[in-house]
Amino acid sequence: MTAKVRLFLMMVLQLAVWGAWAPKLFPYMGMLGFEPWQQSLVGSSWGVAALLGIFFSNQFADRNFSAERFLAVSHLLGGLALVFTAFATEFWPFFAGYLVYSLLYVPTLSVSNSIAFANLDDPAKDFGAVRMGGTIGWMLVSWPFVFLLGAQATPEQVRWIFLVAAIVSFALAAYSLTLPHTPPKKDAAGADPLAWREAIKLLGVPFVAVLFVVTFIDSVIHNGYFVMADAFLTQRVGIAGNLSMLVLSLGQLAEILTMFVLGGVLIRLGWKATMIIGILGHAARFSVFAFFADSVPVIIAVQLLHGVCYAFFFATVYIFVDAVFPKDVRSSAQGLFNLLILGVGAVAASFLFPSLMGRMTLPSPDGGPPQVDYQSLFMVPTGMALVAVVLLALFFRPPEKRPVHPVAP
Repeated sequence: MTAKVRLFLMMVLQLAVWGAWAPKLFPYMGMLGFEPWQQSLVGSSWGVAALLGIFFSNQFADRNFSAERFLAVSHLLGGLALVFTAFATEFWPFFAGYLVYSLLYVPTLSVSNSIAFANLDDPAKDFGAVRMGGTIGWMLVSWPFVFLLGAQATPEQVRWIFLVAAIVSFALAAYSLTLPHTPPKKDAAGADPLAWREAIKLLGVPFVAVLFVVTFIDSVIHNGYFVMADAFLTQRVGIAGNLSMLVLSLGQLAEILTMFVLGGVLIRLGWKATMIIGILGHAARFSVFAFFADSVPVIIAVQLLHGVCYAFFFATVYIFVDAVFPKDVRSSAQGLFNLLILGVGAVAASFLFPSLMGRMTLPSPDGGPPQVDYQSLFMVPTGMALVAVVLLALFFRPPEKRPVHPVAP
């Protein structure tokens, strides 16, 4: 088995752990009767873990452990935390289990990337294909739930999101020990642990500051989608509880296809126009959610916009930072934007959208259970997306209008 295939399988398992629970985390907490503030606190665990991952966990791993062993231990302990979380139905034990899992899992996202970069002959050419394994893993892990959940899934069934994630996590812990040996970085001990300060100084540059603000807004919208989408599909649209994750996984299929055309789009349209299209994808998707909720085929089809939302904005931001930022701060700048996307944006979305859903839950006119006013709710992220588009269109003036060199998918 070639190194690329082995690393591809690593990425399949790495993202499958995440994809198993992410779409149904917030609906499951609602089933357990958790209040909006409790759901927000659980959601903030991911951001806390992302923050500690940048400033502590990743550097600790780099300097003291071979990367594959760090990955193995983290996924073994993370799997145990997931099992605990699956059977915790009271808030504080559930929160503790999920927080421990988050602290263990989030650093493995960058460590798995490090293993890939260290063991690919041509990372610039091959990493994209290897990383695509993660997208495929996210899609594949939705299939077991067709059989594990019922059309009207109960909490006892939905807890399988954590058990399936734990099974995959244990599998990856074992598989990690077979990966190419990636020793601690020899130069890591002399690295400046506060090198990110130079990246922060770049926020004084107008186009960087604008991109930072817009990325924050878009990351809140993006993370909010995962907070709201599954409950919307099952409770408002009427898609069966055991099929909703399959519907959501269509977005990952579109992401694969969109990534293949991204390079050509960037060359033709440039940085700004490509990013604007990505943000408008969010506005279009939430607008369809708001006004076409009674059309199941339309709601299913619009999931394909996820590929545009992700590739044309977030992937473009990562490429932009690598192409335009000074070479000596690129790594720190990537980490800073990654913290914004995975950490700060996730925390903000976890506090904003459960609170809005609670406020917009109204008594049913026919005396049935209370219903969320999804039309009004989805106008919030739609409006946020349009604000981000205006900011980008008017104030984002990068030094280069488009990539200087061709961009590989």
